[in-house]
Amino acid sequence: MASTSIPSIIRAYQGETLATPPIWMMRQAGRHLPEYMEVRATTSSFIEFCFSPDKAAEVTVQPLRRYGMSAAILFADILLIPIGLGRRVDFVKGIGPTLDPIDADGIRALTVDGAADRVASVYETVAKVRAMIDADHDDTALIGFAGGPWTVATYMLEGRGSPNKEVAKRFAYEHPDAMADLLHALVVSSAEYLIHQAKAGAQALKIFESWAEGLSPELFDRLVLRPTADIVARVRAAGVTVPIIGFPRGAGLNAVRYAHDTGITAIGAGTDVPLDDFRATIPDGMCVQGNLDPLALRTGGRALMRAVDDVLRDAAGGPHVFNLGHGVTPDVRIEDVHAVVNRVRGLD
Repeated sequence: MASTSIPSIIRAYQGETLATPPIWMMRQAGRHLPEYMEVRATTSSFIEFCFSPDKAAEVTVQPLRRYGMSAAILFADILLIPIGLGRRVDFVKGIGPTLDPIDADGIRALTVDGAADRVASVYETVAKVRAMIDADHDDTALIGFAGGPWTVATYMLEGRGSPNKEVAKRFAYEHPDAMADLLHALVVSSAEYLIHQAKAGAQALKIFESWAEGLSPELFDRLVLRPTADIVARVRAAGVTVPIIGFPRGAGLNAVRYAHDTGITAIGAGTDVPLDDFRATIPDGMCVQGNLDPLALRTGGRALMRAVDDVLRDAAGGPHVFNLGHGVTPDVRIEDVHAVVNRVRGLD
């Protein structure tokens, strides 16, 4: 039977300061878990995996069984929306996601209407996970997500991940109208995607703007801030009231405007953000999520425990959800994740 109480992590996102911060980790369902690898081996491709509700639901809840996290994050990928828009996406071993780079003609040809419906199996995954959580995991929430429009646009324009996103930035400078059209297509489809996730049972939503770094204030405003505010407004206009977490990774001082001007409920902080100073610049009572260095997690031992203590100290004094500054990598040891969870909860 579903619990009628509000999970502690949702209370934190809504602005409540808890004695013990809730905890989850980005990419917590993934390649460092043997049970994940067993399920992954039954699929022919990563895309097939994402679009297989039973399998995606299973790996979404695996970290809850293993670690007792405060939340599950939907197992999917930020590049499913380009598929909904009619673009081909492949995941190549050793390289990562690859796409045919889009140009102005390709942008005009995007199939925006119905894009979110073409990835509907994701909502089936959400519903399955929510049922599993309600049945077996008390005080646990389900987080849905989408990629930030600029981050997804960089992959669509460049065809893969790149160190400095120069091709995408140059396109924004040289073809502002086409760039605006691409971002609009991503805003409309991503907002619908998030709305469907919330209706299927997601109790919070996250926008991963993973490539927010290195943008001038003007570009940040045009490529990140305004599109994000548009997504949030569309989600709210649809009657969705769940917390929305924004993650403008590496945005520097641009993140302050992001916190104030996008309409998000809570903000994720990358490894490079001093949480005590950051809290003083964002709206009063806004929850901060973060920001343990993933390398410290990979290192383990005393260095890891010191890093955990530093995050807890720096985040004190306001709403906080403990998380990584980015994501779990395949070489992370299971015992070190357990150690972090126990340290945060005062069980060690």
